[in-house]
Amino acid sequence: MELINELAQHYSEKYTSAEDELLKEIADFTYSHHPHSHMLSGHLQGKLLEMISCMIQPKRILEIGTFTGYSALCLVKGLTDNGKLHTIELREEDASRAQQYFERSFFKEKIILHIGDALEIIGELNESWDLVFIDADKENYTNYFNRIFSQVRPGGFILADNVLFHGEVLEKEVKGKNAKAIQQFNDHVMERTDVEKLMLPVRDGVYVIRKL
Repeated sequence: MELINELAQHYSEKYTSAEDELLKEIADFTYSHHPHSHMLSGHLQGKLLEMISCMIQPKRILEIGTFTGYSALCLVKGLTDNGKLHTIELREEDASRAQQYFERSFFKEKIILHIGDALEIIGELNESWDLVFIDADKENYTNYFNRIFSQVRPGGFILADNVLFHGEVLEKEVKGKNAKAIQQFNDHVMERTDVEKLMLPVRDGVYVIRKL
């Protein structure tokens, strides 16, 4: 299902601040060479992540799902002077590619890349998170949320990507393991009384969740 009007997408990009050169390079390479290029946040969503981070001015950011590094380099722009962004990627090839881009970034000293199983790595990080971005395997979204929730400070934010999952959650009967997992996650968040939530129909859906 096509969720976003293509003309509206191009119009919005026209009136949005341009990507910096490194982000554009990452996007161009990923769209041209990566078999899963649709996973890239891209221009509009990337700028949204950057704007949210700059508004929050977090000291600690956790990203679950690095991919080729685009979203991390958007989120890191809002960090405080002494802030750090931890990002976790399961696939070594994607992590290696992302690290190469991180090394060329002005923010390279602020980014810590972890390679491996996110559920295990999260348990090893003794941090209090101001901002978390969940964008990894869909079957574990609820597990990721529950694992990190106690480490998110009151007033902190959790962002979750792909919560419309290509429109599959809009069908009368949700099919497929990933779509079902996203539907379960959305229901889980909706039922909680310890968060405020806002679902945005940006790209493939972004859930903005604030811990009370």
